[in-house]
Amino acid sequence: MEKNTEDPGHWKKPMASYLVRHHPDQLNSIASSPDPNIHYPLHIDFAELMEDDHRIAHLLFAQPNTYLQIFDDAALWAHKIVLGDMEEGVEKKFIHVRVNVCGSPLECPETFPSIGRVRVQHRGILLTLKGIVIRSGAIKMHEGERKYMCQKCQSSFPVYPEVEARNAISLPSFCPIQRSKPCGGVKFQYVENTIVCHDYQEIKIQESTQVLGVGAIPRSILVILKDDLVDVVKAGDDVIVTGLLTAKWSPELKDVRCDLDPVLIANSIRRINELKSEIDISDDLVTKFKQFWDHFKDAPLKGRNAILRAVCPQVFGLFTVKLAVALTLIGGVQHVDASGTRVRGESHLLLVGDPGTGKSQFLKFAAKLSNRSVITTGLGSTSAGLTVTAVRDGGEWMLEAGALVLADGGLCCIDEFDSMREHDRATIHEAMEQQTISVAKAGLVTTLSTKTTVFGATNPKGQYDPDQPLSVNTTLSGPLLSRFDIVLVLLDTKNPEWDVVVSSHILSEAEPDKTNNDEDLANIWPLSILKRYIHYVKAKFRPVLTREAEIVISSYYQLQRKSATDNAARTTVRMLESLIRLAQAHARLMFRNEVTRLDAITAILCIESSMTTSAIVDCIGNALHSNFTENPDQEYAKQERLILKKLGSIEDFTDMNSMVD
Repeated sequence: MEKNTEDPGHWKKPMASYLVRHHPDQLNSIASSPDPNIHYPLHIDFAELMEDDHRIAHLLFAQPNTYLQIFDDAALWAHKIVLGDMEEGVEKKFIHVRVNVCGSPLECPETFPSIGRVRVQHRGILLTLKGIVIRSGAIKMHEGERKYMCQKCQSSFPVYPEVEARNAISLPSFCPIQRSKPCGGVKFQYVENTIVCHDYQEIKIQESTQVLGVGAIPRSILVILKDDLVDVVKAGDDVIVTGLLTAKWSPELKDVRCDLDPVLIANSIRRINELKSEIDISDDLVTKFKQFWDHFKDAPLKGRNAILRAVCPQVFGLFTVKLAVALTLIGGVQHVDASGTRVRGESHLLLVGDPGTGKSQFLKFAAKLSNRSVITTGLGSTSAGLTVTAVRDGGEWMLEAGALVLADGGLCCIDEFDSMREHDRATIHEAMEQQTISVAKAGLVTTLSTKTTVFGATNPKGQYDPDQPLSVNTTLSGPLLSRFDIVLVLLDTKNPEWDVVVSSHILSEAEPDKTNNDEDLANIWPLSILKRYIHYVKAKFRPVLTREAEIVISSYYQLQRKSATDNAARTTVRMLESLIRLAQAHARLMFRNEVTRLDAITAILCIESSMTTSAIVDCIGNALHSNFTENPDQEYAKQERLILKKLGSIEDFTDMNSMVD
């Protein structure tokens, strides 16, 4: 380690040797590229570097400001070595070593702090932060280097801008070339045509609200991206950034104290959108899932109900709502046709109900089940807060992501949906169906991804009138209602028998000595296991509709189209897509890769509960009073007979279809 104190440049040769030995493919690819003026990244793994030479790894971590620049010089040296062995190749001017710390000791909580825990002690070391991009600035041209010449010794040396001084360049007090005997009291002259410019972009990342406690404000930090790192992330992306923590003076504002703001100069940035929902699922847990379904092989609906009881266990009954929540969270399979048109796989759920029916409880529990979720209320949300906001920072307009963009790949819960203004509700139409948000604000025109499940809750307008359409009772427009796959109405009607059952359940829960079957079943499927189960079936299964299921769904859709009067807003092609999504979700819930008649009938029952009037008689009743039956298979058989009787026997459909074929 002594040679480090003498001259850091001594490490250039071992660094170049490491790159030649461990990354020849990347060096060959860079040498083969035709453009010499592009900035090329060379990715290295910090864990691999530690195994090969822990001294270089330690210096890189402790003094990145010095040794990252030396590593870049070593990369150019290694590039020339590789280039000498190639028949064809172009010498490059700019190569940057990008350090990946994932899987290394730098990823431990002590050196991988949350943004809110960044302190002065982290300044000057190689720091890794994880967060969501909430703001993305414009790409600018930035002067990164210029050369000056000492008039005494006629030696030239580079000078770099200082972030702390707002990227201003300051000259040294003595000549840095003559180390043993510095040239003092001399002037430095700028060398013409030696300015090196870089691409420059500022983004802001914010820590995830998932890891914060109640009342904690999510903190954010400015991140500076240069050269090949610019324009690789956008607002709403989950990222892991590794870089050097420093500070810069905040903008000068009248009557405002000027402070140093923390800023991270990025060395590498990685989008982890594809890893948003990654949860560690062990092989033992998968085996338990399979054993569970083997146990309920003869009575699969009993097994399904055992899982559904674990959905929001603090709320008694409400079987229909718990089934709808589970199917919404699991979702269907995304479909892309030959023309590239994408049909969403995510389902949307709206709960319409009287006060005290447990709507907010379901919203909060669903947010816990989702690995990425955002909860907001309609009263405190504007269209800008839900979609995207144009903000001005230092004279420049930037886009700041709203709730739907931040929930991309997860769940967005909107409570008090009726409190939103009509204009604000209209802004989420595109986000729910096309799963994008098109923005044209302050000269910024772009499209952001909102591949999210929307879970809304609202109160009816005054007393709910069953004789009126849903759009009248909720004051929600038809186009918006048609985008929800399931709309459940929870009416607090007088039912003495139900009141007795619910009151006895709540009183028994209040006594700690008493136990009941619901608690035992909840212990089988705790929140952590249920969360892993939902993630596993979403990732593992891509159910395909059987011919039988297709006929049932098609027949029900045609029947609804013929008889639709009050539900015209709901009985559109979107309802057909909703039926397919819900049937696929139920097949996933049942641990299957095939959509059977059972799944199709269950999807129809869910859609039926969304209808105020229907061609099929009401076989479910008030969703609020729907309870778990002791024999679900027998109950399902009765409902299936009723639905098939209305649609026509399945044999008739099969014969008719074979005649058409």
